[in-house]
Amino acid sequence: MQPVIATMSVSLDGVGARADQTEEQPMGDIPPGSLHRWMFETPDENAAEMAEIVSAGAYIMGRNMFGPIRGEWAGDWRGWWGDEPPYHAPVFVLTHHPREPLEMAGGTTFHFVTDGIHAALERARDASPDRPIHVAGGPSTTNAYLAAGLVDELMLQISPSVLGRGLRLFDGVGEIELEQISGRAASLVTHVRYRVRKPV
Repeated sequence: MQPVIATMSVSLDGVGARADQTEEQPMGDIPPGSLHRWMFETPDENAAEMAEIVSAGAYIMGRNMFGPIRGEWAGDWRGWWGDEPPYHAPVFVLTHHPREPLEMAGGTTFHFVTDGIHAALERARDASPDRPIHVAGGPSTTNAYLAAGLVDELMLQISPSVLGRGLRLFDGVGEIELEQISGRAASLVTHVRYRVRKPV
């Protein structure tokens, strides 16, 4: 069965986003560059990890990861990534509000799933029978999959910043056991990968 890998950029104190998003501030009022300087300022140094993040056969993300709109869909919001998102694969967006699939350039299609995390994972598995599934965030969605025991590996990009408040990885997850698979320090980030040990 395809592995489910959760990927996320977080601060040293585990913050991955803040709730007060706008179209201009995808991560909320987090100071610019706090979590993703490594991606934009040192891409060559982190090329292998960046390629790994977008290597899945299908993706799952929360609605807040897709955009700042709340409630019923309004307007023609098409995500943060422009006309050609980096995924180049099906992306299953968790939401309470139905929406028709959104086809983008480069092979990305956003599918909007209204019946929960298990249904989204089943659809992702059907769409990608031979490649890993990535849970692409944000923190609440990743925590839901961790709490449900549905994540096989956790791939973190840890930035050297302390944000103090926000939506944190592992909040509400309970006790889990992680086995470190790899780690690499770069100039603006530390890449760490864990296997999530499942109860026997």
